[in-house]
Amino acid sequence: MEHRHVGRTGLRVSRIGLGTLTWGRDTGEREAADLLKAFWEAGGTLVDTADVYADGGAEYLLGRLMADLVPRREVVIATKAGGVPDPDRRFDCSRGHLLSALDASLERLGTDHVDLWQVHAYDPLTPLEETLQALDTAVSSGRARYAGVAGFCGWQLAKAASWQLAAPGSRTRLAGAQMEYSLLQRGVEREVLPAALDLGVGLLPSSPLGRGVLTGKYRGGPPPGSRGASEHLAPFVAPYLDETAARIVDAVAIAADGLAVTPLQVALAWVRDRPGVVAPVVGARTARQLQESLSVESLTLPDEICRALDDVSAPVHRYPDHDWSTL
Repeated sequence: MEHRHVGRTGLRVSRIGLGTLTWGRDTGEREAADLLKAFWEAGGTLVDTADVYADGGAEYLLGRLMADLVPRREVVIATKAGGVPDPDRRFDCSRGHLLSALDASLERLGTDHVDLWQVHAYDPLTPLEETLQALDTAVSSGRARYAGVAGFCGWQLAKAASWQLAAPGSRTRLAGAQMEYSLLQRGVEREVLPAALDLGVGLLPSSPLGRGVLTGKYRGGPPPGSRGASEHLAPFVAPYLDETAARIVDAVAIAADGLAVTPLQVALAWVRDRPGVVAPVVGARTARQLQESLSVESLTLPDEICRALDDVSAPVHRYPDHDWSTL
């Protein structure tokens, strides 16, 4: 599998990442083992997790499987910290909480370092400088090799990345930003992606298949066993089951028919090759689903297909993003 640099750093990862959101909850040890082995055998390296996935169960399961299945040196572990099980405060990105969470992650993962450590979201109750100091401490102590953020909007990313670049050598530059990005969710193109491109931060798209909707499997309603049919994940899928999404899914299906590939492959190839994207993170339930995602490695969409998909899924930004030079 082809590899790419994460932002303007020396960290290189496979251009498809493996997500573990359901590990330890909906995905058991045997299924997770099949996924990790298939991913590694295909040349995949980037495995993304978080300390809140299954309340730490995903990290624990990943750590157990790495000990038995794949060499640690051949896996790029990306994890996140900052989420808390508190309905009144979903995120705590104080230095104390973050560094304690990192130590707990390392213990569950059974390793002395993670390759990419990410702040899971912006915490308005903690000064951003304090949050970023935790990233510096993690890297300088060797517990993390690189640092990034997730879920930051445009101004938050720009402020964080600029702060880290203000004192070269003493602060850790942000390598990556994880954000949802797909043909059904192109909001990052308004401010996040321009900021990332300008500041040398690589984009790691989550939910690149529109939470599974872009595969076309929801065209007749949520199928049994899908996330959309799951009690706790149905609300996650529901926003992408409207008429606008259906029109985009139909366009993806038409493109797939014309190319003799699947809608999944078309949707994944589109986001993988967008400017600034490093590696979409896919969350397959089975090894068969993962193999379909990995097969996109040999697919490059023709320019006319990309333009058609761009047009049908184009977000409406208007002011201040309108290109007034065209008037």
